[in-house]
Amino acid sequence: MTIRARGLPLALVGITFRAARPEDLPGCGAIWRDSINDYLGRLNRPEIPDELGPIGRLHTHTQATDPDRFVVAVVPGEGGKRILAFGSAVERGRIWFLSMLFVRPEAQGQGLGRAILERLLPAPTFDGVLATAIDSLQPISTALYARYGIVPRMPIIDLRGEVDRPDAFADLPDGVVAIPFESIADGPPASPGHRALAEQVDALDRELLGAEHPQDHRFLRTEHRRGFLYRGAGGAVLGYGYAGEVGRIGPIAVRDAALLEPVAGHLIATVPSRGARAIWVPGAAPGLMPTLLAAGLRIDEFPLLVCWDRPFADFSRYVPISPGLL
Repeated sequence: MTIRARGLPLALVGITFRAARPEDLPGCGAIWRDSINDYLGRLNRPEIPDELGPIGRLHTHTQATDPDRFVVAVVPGEGGKRILAFGSAVERGRIWFLSMLFVRPEAQGQGLGRAILERLLPAPTFDGVLATAIDSLQPISTALYARYGIVPRMPIIDLRGEVDRPDAFADLPDGVVAIPFESIADGPPASPGHRALAEQVDALDRELLGAEHPQDHRFLRTEHRRGFLYRGAGGAVLGYGYAGEVGRIGPIAVRDAALLEPVAGHLIATVPSRGARAIWVPGAAPGLMPTLLAAGLRIDEFPLLVCWDRPFADFSRYVPISPGLL
C-alpha cells in the first residue's frame, strides 16, 4: 500500500516542495554530481567528471514528459531559492519508475529524500508496478525504497571498453535481417512507415516490459542513437536495438533471448563509435555478459540494483536504456 506524505519533521520546516521548472534542471544536475562524488570520495574512488550534458538531457526529457513527477525541495537563500534536493519519476502505462532522487550532502539525514519520494509516488488507487534502479553502495536509500515494497531483485552492470575481439559475437542467424529504422520510417511522422514501425516497436515493449514508451524512443533519436528492426523469415518481427555514435548500446528488445548477443554484435559492427562502447547488462541475461567480456569490454565500477514491488519485465530479453530510464 502506498504511504502518503505526512507532516514535515521540524528539520524540514521552511522548505518548499514544488514541481521543477526548466531553469531548475542545471542545479539538479549539480546535486546529482555532488551527491555521487560525496560517497565516492568516502570510498577513495575517483570522482565523476563535471560534464553534465547527458544527465541534463535526461532531466529535460523526464521533466517534459512527466512535469508533475519532477519535484524539487527549495529553501530561501542568497539571490532567491536554493534547491536542496530533487526527485523525478515517469509513468509508462502500468509502470511507475523512479528515475532519480538525490539530496545535497549537507542536507542529508533530515528526511528530505522520503518527503520527496512520498510526493512522487502514485495515488493509492494505482494498480501498477513500482520500480527503480539504485547504486548497490547506497544501503540507506535501498532500505527507504524497500519500505514501500520496491525491493532489490536484480543487478544491472555497466560494461565499457573497446571491442578488440569482434569475433566473440555470433553472426545474426540465417534468415534474420537488420533493417535501419530510417529506411522504414522514411516519410513524415504520420506516414504509413512511421506508423508501422511504431506499432511493431510498441508491441515488443508491451510484451517484454508490460508497457509501451514511444516518448522514450523519440528521446533516443534526439540522442543520435540509430535503431534497427530485426526480422526473420516471412517478415516476422524478432526484435529491435539501438546504438549511438558516442558508444552507448541499448535498449535492445528480442523475442528470443538467444538473439541478444548477435544483436549486440551487429550493433557494434554497424554503428561507428567515437569512443569506448558501453552497455547496461541485466543480471537476468547471463549469456550476454561473457560475450561482451570476451569481446574486450570490462565491468565499470559497482553494480546497480533494479528494484520492484512485483514482477513486470523480462530482463532476459531486454537491455534497458539506462538506470534512469527503462
